[in-house]
Amino acid sequence: MDFLPIFLDIRGQPCLVVGGGEVAARKCALLLRAGARVTVLAPALGAAFDADLAAARIVHRAASFREEDLESYALAIAATSDQNVNRTVAAAARARRIPVNVVDQPALCSFILPSIIERAPLIVAVSSGGASPVLARLLRARLESLIPAGYGRLAALAGAFRDRVKARVRPPERRRFWERVLQGPIAELVFSGREAEAHRVLQATLDDARLAFTGGEVSLVGAGPGDPDLLTFRALRLMQQADVVVYDRLVSRPILDLVRLEAERIYAGKERAQHALPQEDINRLLVRLAREGKRVVRLKGGDPFIFGRGGEEIDTLAAEGIPFQVVPGITAAAGCASYAGIPLTHRDYSQSVVFVTGHMQDGSMNLNWRALAQPHQTIVFYMGLLGVDLLCRELAAHGLPAGTPAALIQAGTTPQQRVLTGTLQTLPGIVQRSDVKAPTLIIIGEVVRLRERLKWFEPAA
Repeated sequence: MDFLPIFLDIRGQPCLVVGGGEVAARKCALLLRAGARVTVLAPALGAAFDADLAAARIVHRAASFREEDLESYALAIAATSDQNVNRTVAAAARARRIPVNVVDQPALCSFILPSIIERAPLIVAVSSGGASPVLARLLRARLESLIPAGYGRLAALAGAFRDRVKARVRPPERRRFWERVLQGPIAELVFSGREAEAHRVLQATLDDARLAFTGGEVSLVGAGPGDPDLLTFRALRLMQQADVVVYDRLVSRPILDLVRLEAERIYAGKERAQHALPQEDINRLLVRLAREGKRVVRLKGGDPFIFGRGGEEIDTLAAEGIPFQVVPGITAAAGCASYAGIPLTHRDYSQSVVFVTGHMQDGSMNLNWRALAQPHQTIVFYMGLLGVDLLCRELAAHGLPAGTPAALIQAGTTPQQRVLTGTLQTLPGIVQRSDVKAPTLIIIGEVVRLRERLKWFEPAA
């Protein structure tokens, strides 16, 4: 190991930055975030030393560096374009045993500044020892996506209870206790912004003579329209912590592959006239699994609250007293339209958008066709494949011109995506000749005209 990774407490400590350019400004901002009192030594300050830095009350000394300038500082950073000055700063600091960093010259450094993921009070630092700062920044970006902002609040909760847990829980059990707190329902309360409730539950857990967590919880998680890159951070985290996952037909295989390997998988998919589990059985299943103490993820395509029957499921959970949370997902209308190059609204074409279920009952759709057939409006039909002829005919009969652009998107956002475009008059025939299969989404409105100009995602042939 070339450098010993440590964290310095420089709150209130005087620190010196030598240099007045953009790099020096970035180092000043970092030191200020850590609570240091910063002096900048440079003949002049560049534009990067903006009003925000000035407001932070940095001290500027308009002079060139001299060795005696270091006498009163706890830490020094050399960030000039003059290598001779940088070497002089480094040598003077080492002679006085003052920690020194010379930007982009690790050989002159007694410490280096890593790439930082800050979730105060939690801090993660990544360093390549100066060998490849770009690689360290790329790794930091990867970690940023894996460490939600809520981890800072979770660390603060743990800090607030540290002494109480130490006094209440014996050392052999303490690690296991914290693992359950930091990965279980209490952590999810924090992540969902319910810190006060998390404090109460954690205190109640400590007050319980058994120190046991009873019961499980259910998370209704939106899996998005198919592309795993569209999952939210919270969705991915819950999927990788789940004991059991109850998933729908619309959840793609690449998304299921991200579920924790040890998790039990239960298929509850629904196809027209062929349900693996009726909705009432799904509701009861979620209750039973939670009462067995399991962390349950109910994984639903798109968003749970947009034609996903999520409201029915949490209604049952609430009635049965089962803890739950809802994690929104990118609904098919937003995801598929974006990948097809069709903006749902556009100042010149559409000022409103309506989401409608195209599900047929007894050969008809009980919809307010007159309200749907309005100019300057985009209509998105979910589950409208079998009724495409009917919905196009009814919209035309209630006032939309037969030439209104229309598109059908099959398997949107996935490598199997297909986009068929036409008009209210021609789309049914195009679909009939094209061997289209669910899942599909139908978009009707003038915005469809923009597809050829704006499309950016084309699956490999």
